[in-house]
Amino acid sequence: MPEPSTIASHRIYTGKVVTLDVDQVRFPDGSTGELEMIRHPGAAAILPFLSDPAGDDPQIMLIKQYRYAAGGYLYEVPAGKLEPGEDPEDCAVRELREETGCSAQRMQHLFTTYTTPGFTDEQIHVFIAVGLTRGEANTQPDEFLEVHTMTLSRSLQMIQQGDIRDAKTALAILYAAGFSAGA
Repeated sequence: MPEPSTIASHRIYTGKVVTLDVDQVRFPDGSTGELEMIRHPGAAAILPFLSDPAGDDPQIMLIKQYRYAAGGYLYEVPAGKLEPGEDPEDCAVRELREETGCSAQRMQHLFTTYTTPGFTDEQIHVFIAVGLTRGEANTQPDEFLEVHTMTLSRSLQMIQQGDIRDAKTALAILYAAGFSAGA
């Protein structure tokens, strides 16, 4: 069986956050076809813990951010796009400081996930941050957000009730609650 591969790629659009390519590809069965691909440099996301993650119902920090695509505000973990050549942990440190004003004594990588592999190559590198020191946030002009603190158990209830609808956030919280907090 032939190895899947890109035969040709044609750039359709280059924007501030994404690019759009139309790729001619060879599929695993040897057939060929065209796929539209959104290219994204990747991102880092951070679940900030205000208390010991292994403690009894630790405090976490989320942001409530306006998202045009979602038609309103979403609860999210702080996150942002990788700059060219930037290490994911360096991006996590930068985004935590920009969006919450906090710096962390320690960042721990939890997992890396594809956001929507049916049409984009974007990956998000998810971290937890512990030992926080608060400072001043430095948000971008197009970022409209508020910082919220809550217990881990409250965030789990919010996922169950549909109040947290952002996938990276729900996955980070569920991962931390299931694997990291008790480890």
